[in-house]
Amino acid sequence: MTTTHTAPEATDPPPGGDLRSRSVAMHEDPRFIDLRRRLVRFVAPMSIAFMAWYLLYVIMSAFARDVLAVIVVGNVNLALVFGVLQFVTTFGIAVWYARYAGRRLDPLADELRGELEAGPAGAVDAAERTADTAPSAGTAGRSTDSGEARS
Repeated sequence: MTTTHTAPEATDPPPGGDLRSRSVAMHEDPRFIDLRRRLVRFVAPMSIAFMAWYLLYVIMSAFARDVLAVIVVGNVNLALVFGVLQFVTTFGIAVWYARYAGRRLDPLADELRGELEAGPAGAVDAAERTADTAPSAGTAGRSTDSGEARS
């Protein structure tokens, strides 16, 4: 069951000029669909894997107490190791997601946000803007020289 949608051409402004109508039109953009697909491709498997790992820990705590009571080192048993590994896994997935998002999601999201905020009159690709160009109406409130202030 696939539904096909025809996306508007990149040069055609979406119907209406307000942010709401541009936002609705953005949902049909193939780049936005690709962005959502990339997000789900990471989030769904990681969520399923983490929930399975967590449920294993909970089920073992309830039904395999003898296994979790095995002493690993000194007073540290397997239950404590599993509990600490839950935190390690959580932070590991967070770091992995941050790196994935920075590489695969954020550049495309920034490009789409720039087009959405610029409006129909200023729908210029963010990659084509240079530091010498004055900010468009959609970016007037943001600083464009963030790299110059750093030392």
